[in-house]
Amino acid sequence: MKILVSNDDGIDSPGISALVKSLKEIADVTVVAPQNEQSAVGHAITMKIPLRVTPYYKNGDFFGYAVDGTPADCVKMGIRNIMKEPPDLVFSGINNGSNTAINIIYSGTVSAAREAAIMEVPAAAISVTNHATKNFNYAAKLAKMLALKMKNNKLTLGTMLNVNVPDVAEEELAGIILTKQGKSKWDDIYEQRQDPYGRDYYWLTGKMFEVDTNTDIDQVAIQKKYVSITPIHFDLTDYDTFDKMKSWHIENLMNEKEA
Repeated sequence: MKILVSNDDGIDSPGISALVKSLKEIADVTVVAPQNEQSAVGHAITMKIPLRVTPYYKNGDFFGYAVDGTPADCVKMGIRNIMKEPPDLVFSGINNGSNTAINIIYSGTVSAAREAAIMEVPAAAISVTNHATKNFNYAAKLAKMLALKMKNNKLTLGTMLNVNVPDVAEEELAGIILTKQGKSKWDDIYEQRQDPYGRDYYWLTGKMFEVDTNTDIDQVAIQKKYVSITPIHFDLTDYDTFDKMKSWHIENLMNEKEA
């Protein structure tokens, strides 16, 4: 089995090292990850500037390829340019901080896996619910077990798995459950501050505005110490609204006069 690994925290992050070490126990692993941190870049891709790919070493040993681009760039580069054959799976992570609810849209970690799904390669994004994670052991172990499940059970084309692991000891976890993406979102603002020279700058700050209560919602599940696994896809159509809008008869708009 061949697995491509990427992330958004950068190729030197401890999370990707833990993920690679675990997956190498079951697969041939290729690492293509951002040269620098790319958190919250979403699904951005690089179009009008050249990308550079550099072999990256850790402790004197070859680890993978560093790309001076986004997570989505890395997955494209890995599948189309670096790997001789397409991977069987793509894993993104292990990310510092959860990616649930609205965060899925902003997340570079999720976008790396989603790019793989767009390219018809089964993929998963894995995050730990702490921005200062010290122990990635269980998340790495889970990734290995999930990779074997994904190998034997095909995902629908265009669908990926978004996995969030509470940052607690394995024995403290309540379990693993399938979840849906929540509707919680950030109530945030760019807070105005001043640098030592008296010049204004702005720093994004805020807090999560939580609206979900059911345990089968990703954000609620992790708060109750469950590992959350959510299948997501890139079809953003609102089908309920699509059906309701049929009564608008928008096909007649070109023939209507302005009020």
